[in-house]
Amino acid sequence: MALPKKLKHMNIFNDGNSHQGEAKTVTLPNLTRKLEAFRAAGMDGPVKADLGLGDDGIQLSYTLGGWSLITLRQYGAVRADGVPLRFMGSVQRDDTGEVSAVEVVVRGRHEEINFGDATPGEDTEHEITTTCTYYKLTVDGEVLIEIDLLNFVFIVDGTDLLEQHRRNIGL
Repeated sequence: MALPKKLKHMNIFNDGNSHQGEAKTVTLPNLTRKLEAFRAAGMDGPVKADLGLGDDGIQLSYTLGGWSLITLRQYGAVRADGVPLRFMGSVQRDDTGEVSAVEVVVRGRHEEINFGDATPGEDTEHEITTTCTYYKLTVDGEVLIEIDLLNFVFIVDGTDLLEQHRRNIGL
């Protein structure tokens, strides 16, 4: 019997600035594909054709306790990849004690800053949602997934699935 690796500790960095002691939660991006059903003569059922990244794109959101002036100063960033964020997590198996490092690096811009409720004597939280053009997932130093929308790159487990497409269209 094996137990799953569970997140034990984490931190998030915004443009290299640590949110240690401020970050409460991080919602890592969902990875989705846009699939369209196709059924033609001689097929007993549909096959879903892969049309690329899902229409909702890549989003990371996080909640900070207190006020984050770094984030506020980045609101309205002109460049689509203008805000670099890095999540670092430490996961551990409770049966073996094995510890792994998980890192998610994204670049994008803040789509929403939710200031939440302001009540005297109560905790203050801000939730930030960042729409991303770049995503990289690394586990124990091994890059598992890298998506760079602006440069037409999609790497999974070391294979660039768009490499031949780039060549075919002269990129």
